[in-house]
Amino acid sequence: MTKEVSEHGSFGAKDYHDPPPAPLIDAEELTKWSFYRALIAEFIATLLFLYVTVLTVIGYKSQSSADECGGVGILGIAWAFGGMIFVLVYCTAGISGGHINPAVTLGLFLARKVSLVRAVMYMVAQCLGAICGVGLVKAFQKSYYKRYGGGANLLADGYSTGVGLGAEIIGTFVLVYTVFSATDPKRSARDSHIPVLAPLPIGFAVFMVHLATIPITGTGINPARSLGAAVIFNDDKAWDDQWIFWVGPFIGAAIAAFYHQFILRAGAVKALGSFRSASQV
Repeated sequence: MTKEVSEHGSFGAKDYHDPPPAPLIDAEELTKWSFYRALIAEFIATLLFLYVTVLTVIGYKSQSSADECGGVGILGIAWAFGGMIFVLVYCTAGISGGHINPAVTLGLFLARKVSLVRAVMYMVAQCLGAICGVGLVKAFQKSYYKRYGGGANLLADGYSTGVGLGAEIIGTFVLVYTVFSATDPKRSARDSHIPVLAPLPIGFAVFMVHLATIPITGTGINPARSLGAAVIFNDDKAWDDQWIFWVGPFIGAAIAAFYHQFILRAGAVKALGSFRSASQV
């Protein structure tokens, strides 16, 4: 047993190398079909995500208005969001990375996993996909869409702006931290004997966060999701609260990226060691 552990530890130390950081600006990406294929994948995935989830929300509200015990309930809504993320990340991870969320893209950009060009274009594709997805919901459920809030994220009555912002920060931190942990290449090298399906914990993270924050903000943790619903619903309250669903997720994503890269992966210690080595030469 000691020998096996020793060999396993030796494998992780000798054979694993961190992938090189993505360049800040990689104009060459713009000349590759794989880049545009990834943009299409992000657009379609976000469109499908918003279509299924917002339709679930409106369906629940229309059923519960007639019968308080009718519809899927908050648990069902949370399952719709978490389940769709699981499915869509599984489908698109090999093409675009399966971000489907500008906050996830920002976190990966700050960790130097994607270039600035890719990050910006992903966010544009995600937002356009979200708007189109909610637009489909309105087209198919026109009689119910406006009546039941259009799936827009709003700060619930009785909660302060600070509480709503805090809920979005913590919720997005949970999601992006899970993304980093589930896709960490070092974990894959070290625990290659343990099969880990990355979309599963990511989907569960979305599910759990929705259970906690639906009563507060309706759960954003995805600026594209909040923007798409706000654009199509076009209500003053939705626009007044919109900043919460951008600032909160972006702060949460930035904290998660810092925590994973500089605390858990000891990026700060490595940088300090490199600086000391350079100064001694």
